[in-house]
Amino acid sequence: MHTPTERVRRAKRSRIRTMFDLAEAQPPERDLVRLEVGEPDFDTPEHVIDAAADAARAGATHYTSNAGLPACREAISDTLAREYGVRHGADEVLVTVGGMEALLLAVLSTVGPGEELVVPGPTWPNYETQAALADADFVEVPMPAETGYDLDADRVIEELGPETGAVVLTTPSNPTGRVFDPEECRAVVEAAADCGAYVIADEVYLGLTYDGDARGIAAETGHPDHVLTVGSCSKTYAMTGWRLGWLAGDPHVLDEATKVRESTTACASSVAQHAAIAALTGPQEPVREMRRAFERRRDLVVERIDAIDGLSAPRPEGAFYAFLDPAGVEDDMAFARTLLEDHGVVLAPGSGFGETGRGKLRLSFANSAERLREGFDRIERALGER
Repeated sequence: MHTPTERVRRAKRSRIRTMFDLAEAQPPERDLVRLEVGEPDFDTPEHVIDAAADAARAGATHYTSNAGLPACREAISDTLAREYGVRHGADEVLVTVGGMEALLLAVLSTVGPGEELVVPGPTWPNYETQAALADADFVEVPMPAETGYDLDADRVIEELGPETGAVVLTTPSNPTGRVFDPEECRAVVEAAADCGAYVIADEVYLGLTYDGDARGIAAETGHPDHVLTVGSCSKTYAMTGWRLGWLAGDPHVLDEATKVRESTTACASSVAQHAAIAALTGPQEPVREMRRAFERRRDLVVERIDAIDGLSAPRPEGAFYAFLDPAGVEDDMAFARTLLEDHGVVLAPGSGFGETGRGKLRLSFANSAERLREGFDRIERALGER
C-alpha cells in the first residue's frame, strides 16, 4: 500500500491536543481544572453576533473574493494603523480562515524546499508542522531561560544566512506571555532583510498586551516590506470559532498566497467577515473589559507562582499564558499526566513547545479566578508530594 508523503509524516500532533484528548477521556464526573487550551472563556460580544445574524438573514451567505470583502479588508487595515501603528492599505490585506491559515500561507509563500524557517524557542508547535508541509527545515533557536526567554537578536541572527526563507517572531509569546523588545525585533528584521528573508510577525495576541503600548513589529522597523503581519479576531474578540484572521504585507507575496487559497479554502466565511467588520469597527468596551479581566488574572497567577516553593515563571506581559518551571521536573509529559490523573488539573507539557521547553509546563489563565486558585492549590499539592 502506498504510504503518505514524507512531508505529511513529518508533521506532529500537538502535545496541547494530547492533553486535551486525555482530559476529554476522563469520567464526566471528575472535577478537572482545565488550564491547557488557549481560548478566551468569554462569549463573542453581542453586537458582533447581531451583525453576523443580520448579514446572514440579508443573504450574505455566498462566496466572497479570495482576498476577502473590501469592507473587511478596510476594517483590518484601519485597525492595524490605529491600534498598532502598522500601516497597510486594504489592498495589502488578505482575509484568512483564522490566524493559522495566514501563518501557513506566509510560510508556503516565503520558505522553499530545503530552506529554513527560523524560530526563537520556546515556540508554538504549529510552526514546525508548517515548515514540514513546505518541505523546509525547522530551526529552533533557544532563548535564554535566565532572562525569561527574552528575544536575543544576536542568537537569532547567528542562524541566518542564504538558506533562510523566513523568521517567525511571536509577540506576545505563546507559550511564555513575554512581549519582545522592539530593538531586538528591529535587529532581527534588518538582518533578515540583508539575507533576503522575511519576518513573519505572529501578533494574534497583540490586543492582549498589559504592561505597555501594543505596537506591531512592522511599525518598529525601517524594513516593513520584509515583515508579514499575522493577526486574528480569535483572541482579542473571543471569536475563536468564527475562524477569521488576516495576513498583511508585501502585495506581491499576498498575490502569490491568494493563488493557494483558490485551491484550499477559497475565502473566509462571508458571515464571519461581517462579524469581523462589526468587531473591528464597533464598540470596543467589551474588548477592554476582557483585557482588564485577563490582566487581573495575570496578577493572580504571578502572585500564586511567587508563593509556591519550587515553582517559577517569567512574568507574562501579554496573551494569557504562564510558562511554569517546576524545579526538578525532567519528564514534563509524565508530570503533566500525573497532574491530570492524580490531581485533576490539566496543563500543557513544555516539550510541546520545542526543545527549549523541556521540563516546563504551560498554564493558560483563560479561566475564572476561582478555578485558577483551585488549579494552583492542586499544583502546589502535587509539587509537595514529589
